[in-house]
Amino acid sequence: MERYRIRRLRGALLALTAASGLLLTACGAGDTGSDNSGVDRADGATGFPAPHYSRGSGEQDTATPDDESRGIAPSPDYLSTFALDVDTASYGYARRTLAEGRRPAPSTVRPEEFVNSFRQDYERPDGNGFSVTVDGARTDEEDWSLVRVGLATRSATEHGERPPAALTFVIDISGSMAEPGRLDLAQNSLGVMTDRLRDDDSVAVVTFSDEAETVLPMTRLDGNRDEIHDAINSLEPTYSTNLGAGVETGYATAVEGLREGATNRVVLVSDALANDGDTDPDSILERIDGARREHGITLFGVGVGSDYGDALMERLADKGDGHTVYVSGDDEAEQVFCEQLPRNIDLTARDAKAQVAFDPETVAEFRLVGYDNRRVADDDFRDDRVDGGEVGPGHTVTALYAVRTEPGAEGHLATATVRWQDPETRTPHEESGQLESDSLDDSLWSASPRLQVTAVAAYFADALRRGDERWDSLPGAPSFRELAGRADDLADTTEDEAVRGLADTIRRARHLGR
Repeated sequence: MERYRIRRLRGALLALTAASGLLLTACGAGDTGSDNSGVDRADGATGFPAPHYSRGSGEQDTATPDDESRGIAPSPDYLSTFALDVDTASYGYARRTLAEGRRPAPSTVRPEEFVNSFRQDYERPDGNGFSVTVDGARTDEEDWSLVRVGLATRSATEHGERPPAALTFVIDISGSMAEPGRLDLAQNSLGVMTDRLRDDDSVAVVTFSDEAETVLPMTRLDGNRDEIHDAINSLEPTYSTNLGAGVETGYATAVEGLREGATNRVVLVSDALANDGDTDPDSILERIDGARREHGITLFGVGVGSDYGDALMERLADKGDGHTVYVSGDDEAEQVFCEQLPRNIDLTARDAKAQVAFDPETVAEFRLVGYDNRRVADDDFRDDRVDGGEVGPGHTVTALYAVRTEPGAEGHLATATVRWQDPETRTPHEESGQLESDSLDDSLWSASPRLQVTAVAAYFADALRRGDERWDSLPGAPSFRELAGRADDLADTTEDEAVRGLADTIRRARHLGR
């Protein structure tokens, strides 16, 4: 994984002259090299405005930003592009690890998943699509601010009933799943979920250890709940973990039981400790790529266990157009299986991507916090063949940036645009939001409570990764003690038990660091 490269905008401007023709195509409000004639823009949304500087003559300049040697013209260094991500598994696994008295490995700490684990206060859009909120606040470090880009879909309770669901559960029954809190947790949760799904929903069950088996083909809930309960209750742990066989058989079962007009999804429940057969996520997903693309079957990963193959599960979900969560107890499992999954079976956006354009007249440098595995080439933002993220109703997505403004800078700072495709018609849409310098709060700790929660979560993830040279620290980083105190105060203000849990988790990390 590459170390973050802070984008120094002023130093990049000379090198950008060589790419003026490309920028005129890729970054203006017009055509970006792909057919955008079907793009539906909200009133007033014009995509990204042209940068506020002269592009020059196009003659090659030898200057290069960040002391990097470039053999070709650089990409537009005022742009940041990433695929949307609603994963939360990293934070859940960190909480479990810290509760057991261990520090999580820095490679398992993904700041965006910490941030997206907490409720936000963004305005919801009317109908399908996204609202875009851009705000921020100044930190204690001179000229540095934290800028929050918030995207929200409509409430899950709006616009009537969801479509029926066709869920293929791929359940790990390898020997490692015998540990309490793994297979037993999944069975209990799936049993409760079976009672809560609608009569017109369907369920299939696939198991895998050293081999994979379809225990129950796609079966309607109506009149068959007892049969589904029997299939779930009969599961017992055995042998090794051939996760590749499980995923492949799961997708084959999902395709065989495919329901038109329904949300077809594979739900993988595993500790992801693959030790048999194919263990490479790219290879596993390549074998089922046709089913994923042709039929739109997404992958929802549920991680369990004190020892957990975080990297493998996260990569599978990314490649499978889905997302991951981690559960360590009955309460979390019930929330995932019995509330989140049934409520958010529907999709409101496919291949959703965000692009933030920083104004080089006011912004000196910036860094996206997290999203390491979700970066997208700037030129691919409007290429709808490039994978983005899948987002359902009731979701919010937050991206946080560390931004250093020019001393005394005033005026426009950034424009954030989200682009997505309609799940049914694949018609592309866009929505944008703006941020001006005078909209920044003077102090992070006097900003809105939810922006402060976002900052505390990001600072906590940053602290857990500290010492790993792949990542630079965030500006104005508080101590563990201060972070825990901030989280306690915010829990009182928001009356949010999840924020109270964040404070407790920070204190555990602080004590382990002594």
